[in-house]
Amino acid sequence: MGEILVGTCAWTDHENFYPEGLPPARRISYYAQHFPLVEVDSTFYHMPAERNFALWVERTPPAFRFDVKAYRAMTKHERREERGADLPLDQVFERFVSALRPVRESGRLRAVLLQFPPWFVCREAHFDYLLYCRRMLDGLTAAVEFRHRSWFREENRARTLRFLEAHGFVHMIADEPQVGDGCVPLVPAVTHPDLAIVRLHGRNAETWYLKGGTSGERFRYRYSPQELEEWARTAERLASQAREVHVLFNNNYGDYAVTNARELKALLLGDGGV
Repeated sequence: MGEILVGTCAWTDHENFYPEGLPPARRISYYAQHFPLVEVDSTFYHMPAERNFALWVERTPPAFRFDVKAYRAMTKHERREERGADLPLDQVFERFVSALRPVRESGRLRAVLLQFPPWFVCREAHFDYLLYCRRMLDGLTAAVEFRHRSWFREENRARTLRFLEAHGFVHMIADEPQVGDGCVPLVPAVTHPDLAIVRLHGRNAETWYLKGGTSGERFRYRYSPQELEEWARTAERLASQAREVHVLFNNNYGDYAVTNARELKALLLGDGGV
């Protein structure tokens, strides 16, 4: 049976979780007292700095683990001219990988998360782009999350999963509302023997396509005890197929993510409560 680790997507916000007056620089240390894993999502919005990773490694215990979200230019969330610099894509990947050096050398980087936008549909050119990403991230575990239903339609699902497995990608299992084509169905499949990743976005159909506002508003959803029990069973099934399972809560409204993460941890430990 593989190890199941529960955490959240980012650690900086989480209303009412941190002690009053705790300096922002100490939040990751406090977070790491409660959870063994975090997704670094600030790297999606800004090219990461090696110095930041060095500090995060220093401020967390040796067993603490990181999944790092790829910079948005790497996953086609913006056009080249929007990056603000005439930087070839190869160099974007190289700079990103170079910044990861402290967390790589510490042995605590588990995966680079490639979350693609809804317009990244299932077609040959995009299979080719995934292979390009695989080459540029050589030596790193790469995980893929799709945001367009075409990848898992009946006629494409088997091919998508075979492709991910054949090329050493981790399939990121997404839980999200089922509204239109800009989402994917729940596909709890393992494509990498070392790692399975679950990202829980909540099931708020009304806000899934929200424009503007905050991500907290978009993912305003708290999982019920019954839903968490289902996820505990799913995580255990995944752990029978992968050496490590990451369950990451992205329902980052108020304290929903940390609360649900604590509740799921308790269920997995057999405590039956927080």
